[in-house]
Amino acid sequence: MMRMAGVSYITATATALLPCFYNGTILRRRSLRLRNGGSREPKLRLRCVSPSEFDFSPPPIDHDPLDTISVGGGIVSEDGVVESFDNDDEALDAFDSGVVVVDLSHFGRIRVSGDDRVHFLHNQTTANFECLSKGQGCDTVFVTPTARTIDIAHAWIMKNAIMLMVSPTTCQSIIEMLNKCIFFADKVEIKDITKQTYFFALAGPKCNQIMSKLNLGDLIGQPYGKHQHYSFDGMPITVGVGSLISDEGFTMLMSPGGAVSVWKTLLSEGAVPMGSEAWEKLRVLQGRPAPERELSKEFNVLEAGLWNSISLNKGCYKGQETIARLITYDGIKQRLCGLELSAQAEPGSTITFDGKKVGKLTSYTRGRNGSSHFGLGYIKKQAASVGTTVTIGEDISGIVAEVPYLSRQHPPTNPTS
Repeated sequence: MMRMAGVSYITATATALLPCFYNGTILRRRSLRLRNGGSREPKLRLRCVSPSEFDFSPPPIDHDPLDTISVGGGIVSEDGVVESFDNDDEALDAFDSGVVVVDLSHFGRIRVSGDDRVHFLHNQTTANFECLSKGQGCDTVFVTPTARTIDIAHAWIMKNAIMLMVSPTTCQSIIEMLNKCIFFADKVEIKDITKQTYFFALAGPKCNQIMSKLNLGDLIGQPYGKHQHYSFDGMPITVGVGSLISDEGFTMLMSPGGAVSVWKTLLSEGAVPMGSEAWEKLRVLQGRPAPERELSKEFNVLEAGLWNSISLNKGCYKGQETIARLITYDGIKQRLCGLELSAQAEPGSTITFDGKKVGKLTSYTRGRNGSSHFGLGYIKKQAASVGTTVTIGEDISGIVAEVPYLSRQHPPTNPTS
């Protein structure tokens, strides 16, 4: 790899110039395993650009990223989800000691634009958007008026829009909910850009090495959510700090035309591919709540422990009154915990302590090589101390354990001040 005047040259497959993820409509072709046509790989140039450069017209797609992933051993579902590379244990090991790359393009991506976008999202979610500037980002939570959880959204504040990354199962319902909250005079536009873009996550302790090689070292050490726009030979890509599952790592948003080049480049630099099934296993082991599991109308945002995504002093917003009341009157009666299990357990199973019901198991996964069992569940505070032994279902033993995602959350030391 050569460096000239602050520009890196990285090896990747050449693709046609494609539109950015801000404009145009591109439908991804869903595919399974196809034959790989070998070709000599030219040098690909990466450079930092201004967002104003991201305005291209849409020529045809020459390469389908799912074809490339399939040929590389990926198992792709009929609806285009990269499910597995038959390497779950290797990928989990790489997350701990190397670096993994995950295609999260099945996650939802929502573009919120218009002059009132910041104030609108400030009022509709738990984070303080009005204190953020262009190039910054945060996690925020969509909640009901009674602070019951819907989903965690990762937000990027861009020059002309706010980009939201949400779970696959909630994208459409969140768009419908937001559209219902737009009043006649509001200058807000909501657009689903999921099928117009690709979204990768890079995670593991050796992420920074790859970022440096790709001339992206200026993002190393930056705050969570910080992001910048780049161009791969004219193809737009936005790179942000954080891997959704961790404050460390990076995420990458790009047009379909740039996805093949980016994917191949990351693999050539040593990243291990991870499928969605291993990502789900990692989610449980790391303790990140998910819709229809830990995030539902059954549990509120404080019980889920999502303190880093909540502003306690930004004024009125959806769910704010309930959140304030729960904090003021110490109304948080249960909390989300990790559980080291003695055997496989079914989500939804009752958790008991000293013969009394104290909670509910929400997620379960096997550990590496199927040799261990782990779960997430809500447990009443009197039984939720780390090291406490509880019972799941009839006779499965569980030990309450810390999980990385929740241990990084920071409850206020003096919430009523």
